[in-house]
Amino acid sequence: MKTTTLTPEPLTPEAFAPFGDLIQVGGEPIMINEGTTERYHKLSQVTLGDEPGAANGIINIFRAQPRSMPMAITMMERHPLGSQAFLPTNEKPYLVLVCLGEDAPDPDTLKLFIADGSGPSVQGVSYKANCWHHPLLALDEQTDFWVVDRMGSGNNLEEMDFDSSINIQIDRK
Repeated sequence: MKTTTLTPEPLTPEAFAPFGDLIQVGGEPIMINEGTTERYHKLSQVTLGDEPGAANGIINIFRAQPRSMPMAITMMERHPLGSQAFLPTNEKPYLVLVCLGEDAPDPDTLKLFIADGSGPSVQGVSYKANCWHHPLLALDEQTDFWVVDRMGSGNNLEEMDFDSSINIQIDRK
């Protein structure tokens, strides 16, 4: 059995770029509302598919339960028809697990990031359409996430289990 142990690396815009956008305060804000509000413009784009009128963008709240470590990883999911963004409601750390793959997730390309809220602001992510990712991985406590998602016709969720001969573990140090 092949065993892979993943240790999280810092979540940065450059490291996450192959999978989507890092959403956080950065750059020069645009001052609006008579100078009382800083607008950090166009941090990510929402992809709803390429058929006009076929989908709508929706906003949800997902309540993620904390995960115990070490944790076995057995599956990944993706959304082929649209992007999906996760924005935590607090600065508690959470993990982001992604990988590449055309028809199935490629376990040899797994990347694990930690979003820890220790930077200039809370960090959210926006997965590109077709990006293989693991469902939410909250760490220390129950965490709510604002989720921007696609709603419309077509199947926008694919889940794939890893081969049982592959043992993938997350160990948070």
